[in-house]
Amino acid sequence: MNFKRYLDKIKKKTEKIQPKIEAETIVTEDTVTDQEIQPEAKKILRFVDPNKDPRDYLKRYIKESKYKNWFHRNYPDHTIYEAVGLTASDYVKIKREISPEPEQIINNKKPKEKNRSKEEINSKITLQQEHKTTFDDFVDERLLVSNNAFGDKEMKIKIIEVSDETAHAAWKFGDRVKVNKILVTIKHLETQQIEESEFDIEEIEKELREKRRYASSNRWTSTKDIKNGFVLKTKHTSLISDAASLDYILF
Repeated sequence: MNFKRYLDKIKKKTEKIQPKIEAETIVTEDTVTDQEIQPEAKKILRFVDPNKDPRDYLKRYIKESKYKNWFHRNYPDHTIYEAVGLTASDYVKIKREISPEPEQIINNKKPKEKNRSKEEINSKITLQQEHKTTFDDFVDERLLVSNNAFGDKEMKIKIIEVSDETAHAAWKFGDRVKVNKILVTIKHLETQQIEESEFDIEEIEKELREKRRYASSNRWTSTKDIKNGFVLKTKHTSLISDAASLDYILF
């Protein structure tokens, strides 16, 4: 009889514990859904007037050298287009509006407009219209982080300054910018130590030309390879090749 009472007590305890467990699981599911990771909004610096068109800041940056020096002196870790909430492609477009590039001759043969119908011309116009919605904010972190050959280091590269120089010839892969300064962050996976340093790759290119009598064109980067100011991992090697050849970066 005592053994039967003992079993009844255990059965009652399990019945009380089960609803508690179910309630806890429901709460955790709600909290997880409420705390889903949202895409980070673009960080606009304090000097930017929200009632002013951000493109005006880019125009002033391109036209006025004093304003450009002031910006780099006060915000050395940011690019002008990132500071006002725009992208590198926006910077290139405004730069071309202010100082348009000379027309380039392309070998591709274009059909004559006379032989085309009105429907074909209208369809071409609709395809060239720009979309209002962009997906620059939705960037996978894995696209920005590269690993070394041994797999014990990770690296991210952020663009700090770009050159005012425009490309002399049209590029088949789209718009591109010439990078002057970068911020390199290297993480040691074993010790979790982080190293971060700024590199003036323009000066490094000049130094390489003086010491070894050659220079690379690796500073030219497509705007499609720049996401929220960071460079995609596929272009990391080309940007640090000059600095690595002079042993400024060990990766």
